[in-house]
Amino acid sequence: MSNYGRSRVKVPASTANLGPGFDTLGMALSLYAWIEMEEAPETIFHLYGDEMKGVPQDKSNLLYQVAQMVFAEAGVSVPELSISMYSEIPLARGLGSSASAIVGALAAANAMIGSPLDNAKLFNMATALEKHPDNVGASLFGGIITAVWDGVEADYIRLDSPENLEVLVVIPEFELATTKARGVLPAEVTVRDAVYNISRTSLLTAALASGRLDMIGKAMQDRLHQPYRAPLVPGMEKLLAEAPQHGALGIALSGAGPTLLAFVDGRESRKAELEAFLKETMQEHGIPARTCWLPACAEGVTAEVLPRTGMQSESFLDMIKGEVRS
Repeated sequence: MSNYGRSRVKVPASTANLGPGFDTLGMALSLYAWIEMEEAPETIFHLYGDEMKGVPQDKSNLLYQVAQMVFAEAGVSVPELSISMYSEIPLARGLGSSASAIVGALAAANAMIGSPLDNAKLFNMATALEKHPDNVGASLFGGIITAVWDGVEADYIRLDSPENLEVLVVIPEFELATTKARGVLPAEVTVRDAVYNISRTSLLTAALASGRLDMIGKAMQDRLHQPYRAPLVPGMEKLLAEAPQHGALGIALSGAGPTLLAFVDGRESRKAELEAFLKETMQEHGIPARTCWLPACAEGVTAEVLPRTGMQSESFLDMIKGEVRS
């Protein structure tokens, strides 16, 4: 075995699209996954938390596969790994669970071998795996991301979240696979709908960059994906139409859903009313759901290299115990 260290990363969840910015706008949220990785005599996994149930614990595991891509890119061989992970990011809910796993594994593997790959390379690799740059860009760089991908290289600009902008999500208790949510989208759209979304994406990006919270509601409208996905999420049409009447600046499907995300002015007096409206609307449609205030995460994935310990699982759980959302 080599003398590579033990890496530990903390990676944030993300929301994508923000309404009109389909596959281009993303935002990091303060919900996290933690990963530790080090070379081992044989590959072993320590996966914790409800979100890890059913995840493969062999070399077909996404974390292992992504790590091997990093090693191959860097020209090193580390065939056997010990990997620990705890995630509080719900799976298949539109909060970037796969993107956070990809970014976390890339960062952990890269840090473990001395960080030979720069962030631009990691971003390109992550985007190629995820097939769109918004979620992975947010988890990698933090803040708000506007990004493009030409199939080979991804480019981005990062924005800080505006002052007083708060995020409330309503998370339905059912999973919605991204493949299913993409499968309902039309192959072609009209020029009119394309212009509708381009103009609102531009307006939303400018509003977020300049702190114009008053423009967010008009800017978060969408015709490219939400109308087609609404039948997959009971209550979604009512939430999109009426949440602004209960205190939301704007509301959108988070990524492919089924989570919905509301932007709220921190000075808004109707926060409790909005939260109740979101939950009650889901209940009216027979869907159990929970709400959660998730501050924007200014920092993307963070990585550190630690002394090797033989991957004692207790030390990993003790490390994150004080950080996990209750």
